[in-house]
Amino acid sequence: MKAKEDKLIRFISISESHQAFGLPAPQHPLISLVHFNKENPFNTAMAPIYDVLSFYKITFITRNRGRLKYGRNYYDYDEGSMLFLAPNQLVGSTDYNSETYCYILLIHPDFLLGHPLARKIKQYGYFSYASNEALHLSDAEREIILSVYRIMQQELNSRVDEFSQEVVIAQLELLLSYVNRFYKRQFITRKVVNNDILQKTESILDDYLNNQLSLHQGLPTVHYLSEQLNISPGYLSDMLRSHIGQNAQQYIREKLIEKAKERLTGTDLTVAEIAYELGFEHPQSFSKMFRIRMGLSPLEFRKSHD
Repeated sequence: MKAKEDKLIRFISISESHQAFGLPAPQHPLISLVHFNKENPFNTAMAPIYDVLSFYKITFITRNRGRLKYGRNYYDYDEGSMLFLAPNQLVGSTDYNSETYCYILLIHPDFLLGHPLARKIKQYGYFSYASNEALHLSDAEREIILSVYRIMQQELNSRVDEFSQEVVIAQLELLLSYVNRFYKRQFITRKVVNNDILQKTESILDDYLNNQLSLHQGLPTVHYLSEQLNISPGYLSDMLRSHIGQNAQQYIREKLIEKAKERLTGTDLTVAEIAYELGFEHPQSFSKMFRIRMGLSPLEFRKSHD
């Protein structure tokens, strides 16, 4: 069989995505829930290698044997794994084997228009997590998610009436709330792994500031940290918030304040020199951040420690 060429395809509608995967047209143009199992196997023969969706995608793997290829990499997705993608993210092809069963839920943003969930769904950071940051459900959690999916599936397969959209959106909101809860649990239960990430994060920031990389590269960023740690910015922020009550940007600011206090009390450098050393383009920005956090200007702080 000739290998598929790497190409980027954007799917504007859910119907286009169904057609690419050889599926029948969705019953609703703005939302689709497909259950792939033994009777309805996943067929990627017609699918592009890489695609960008204009809608949300939630994959719920209910059964799996072996490793799955997602994009160019292979991952060990357990039974009960969930993956989330927001609109305009690069998806990549997924090679499911014959023993992989899953639900794929597609939601177009227009389906949520006029409902509070349209705004709330954008606040769930897990839609920007990387593929290796999937949610891994316990048996009890898996049954809860399955029950919600079955209700949604039953509603979407029924005759559409004036209550259909309201019922489906209510179930979708319930699903996302459960996912948010289960991710918080995962941050806690993977304490050893996350503590290692915390230590590495601190070490990377310390090296960045101590080796004065900020002089040449500017202020340390969440993107820089996530690249060094090989995790997504959203996952890093949510993990830090779960463990220390601060997101990644707040954690960086705290590190900058600590280093500033150290330089103000341990050197004779001017405030402007310290600001540039830390990566600030304008000393006024540094002074403003310092005053907001400490309640004193850098000079006032230095005098109070003479």
